[in-house]
Amino acid sequence: MVDGQDGSAEAMVRHDGTYALVPLRKDKIAVGVIQTPVRAVDGDNPEPGIAENLAYLLRTIDKAQATGGRCDLLCFHEFPLHGFAPWDLKQYLRVSRHPDGPEFAAIGAKAKQYDCFIALGCQMVDDAWPGHTMNTQVLIGPDGKIRARHWKQRNMRGMWPGSEQFSTTIYDVYDRYVEMYGMDAVIPIERTEIGNISMSSVQFEPELFRCMALKGTELILRTATGGCEWDDMRLTAYHNDVFVTIVNNSVDVDRMSDHYFVEQAPKNNWVGRSSIFAPKGLVLNEAGIFETKRRAVLDLAEYRKTHRIPDVHFSLYRHVYDAYRERYDPNLWATEVPASKAEAYRYLKDKLRWTNHWQG
Repeated sequence: MVDGQDGSAEAMVRHDGTYALVPLRKDKIAVGVIQTPVRAVDGDNPEPGIAENLAYLLRTIDKAQATGGRCDLLCFHEFPLHGFAPWDLKQYLRVSRHPDGPEFAAIGAKAKQYDCFIALGCQMVDDAWPGHTMNTQVLIGPDGKIRARHWKQRNMRGMWPGSEQFSTTIYDVYDRYVEMYGMDAVIPIERTEIGNISMSSVQFEPELFRCMALKGTELILRTATGGCEWDDMRLTAYHNDVFVTIVNNSVDVDRMSDHYFVEQAPKNNWVGRSSIFAPKGLVLNEAGIFETKRRAVLDLAEYRKTHRIPDVHFSLYRHVYDAYRERYDPNLWATEVPASKAEAYRYLKDKLRWTNHWQG
């Protein structure tokens, strides 16, 4: 499942400022962010659409490695295989992919062909979690095998009137997740020959990425589909002294009007601006709104000579964190997953600790 091992707090965060790693396969690592359209499949009959999206993804991998310089790591957006739509749970379970399915075998063959890592997001099912669908970030290694599957840690709540996300996150089944995979897997790091990698589609929660950095991540791969806050991504690199990629979807010029992508898309963050950031928030490369590849070379060997985990004075803050209580408790999906976004809204409405938040 999720690649992480149980261990003590001291093992997860070293007290001398260093962190665990494995040797690099070369000093400098080329990273490519591949910005493509997002195309939703039919939730009642997803297979034809997924086959079409997979074929498109495989062609894109070929193009990305044939032009603009080879990459050791190719990063795609949150849902290149199936897109997203207002599906109910039954539809989501049809759309979600299995780690042993043909899609990941085909992507793995491309990773092996080009001797590279490939990262992408996908709704996934797991035999150990029947009835659940997990928003998952997947890292495939040069051997063609899945190296890591990082669940989304939590969903945003209270963003859409009368509607809530119901895909299962770590927070939704926290106790059972920790029992099965260990505390270290809550914020996992995959230590690879191209650097220590963490992946997530979470936005607007800087504490999560600070914890990744404290545990020794060097490269945070972030994804979005349908919008992202660019400054949130840059500041992750700025505050934590790590490399960060963000891949959002591009404008789909075949399915949107000229008026939309010429006049409207540049005015918001709903499409585009996939980027690669260096430590201290330096922008190494940034996309516009159209389908494209952006590449940067990261000198990880030089970076490792002086890099240490963030210097945070937790003695000043710990009492505030200890006093804080979340808006709603974890484990609310432990026994049953809501069947729709509307049902998830109704289920959560009377379980919130905070007042004057839910309206409508």
